[in-house]
Amino acid sequence: MQTNPTPSTPAHTSLVALGDSFTEGMSDLLPDGTYRGWADMLAARMAAVTPGFRYANLAVRGKLIQQIVDEQVDRAAAMGADVITLVGGLNDTLRPKCDMGRVRDLLTEAVERLAPHCEQLVLMRSPGRQGPVLERFRPRMEALFATIDELAARHDALVVDLYGAPALGDPRLWDVDRLHLTGEGHRRVAEAVWQALGHPAEDPEWHLPPEATLPPHWVARRVEDARFARRHLLPWIGRRLTGRSSGDGLPPKRPELLPYETA
Repeated sequence: MQTNPTPSTPAHTSLVALGDSFTEGMSDLLPDGTYRGWADMLAARMAAVTPGFRYANLAVRGKLIQQIVDEQVDRAAAMGADVITLVGGLNDTLRPKCDMGRVRDLLTEAVERLAPHCEQLVLMRSPGRQGPVLERFRPRMEALFATIDELAARHDALVVDLYGAPALGDPRLWDVDRLHLTGEGHRRVAEAVWQALGHPAEDPEWHLPPEATLPPHWVARRVEDARFARRHLLPWIGRRLTGRSSGDGLPPKRPELLPYETA
């Protein structure tokens, strides 16, 4: 049911989301085989309080920051949306070789081109699953986040700190591929952005981890580790070594800024 905006509800009329698999919505899989994700959830909430709300999602899995700048930034700027979200650069930090100076320059270029063309630009400190992968790449990630903080201060952008949320480091909110959030993880991201945009909290404790559960048995963990390596880690390494991406040839998720229909 749609309701008219109240003084405490921002009257944003449109949203464009840019990025990679995180913004595309992997691994929040729907029954029809498509992905939902935090951006779709956020759009649904915003549409519920703003009649005629429009939404586009230009994200494509696997994209590096250079590709986001080349393929998504100008397209998003031309749409003139009230809110633009930009999440990119993390895929770069996970590559064996990464020029963080280049990543910084490209992210700066993206922000400078987007900020003048929206009422509110939203940047994020991406979540990181606790474990050895996070520890290995933490210095690069934190260098990326420092750039995001600097750019936000310079261009009056919002920063949603998902990296600092204990819940989103909890392995239970990550899919079996250990690279993407579950549906519950995406729901919490949507709540975080919703609140950052000035909407009243629906889940004030989104940042807190789920209740404690007994850890799986040692043997079960080793079996899961082997399954993960076979199904996800080795193919991921293969793509890195051959320069391929999981998003090669895929179109943007929702390429046009169109009215978003709520159920």
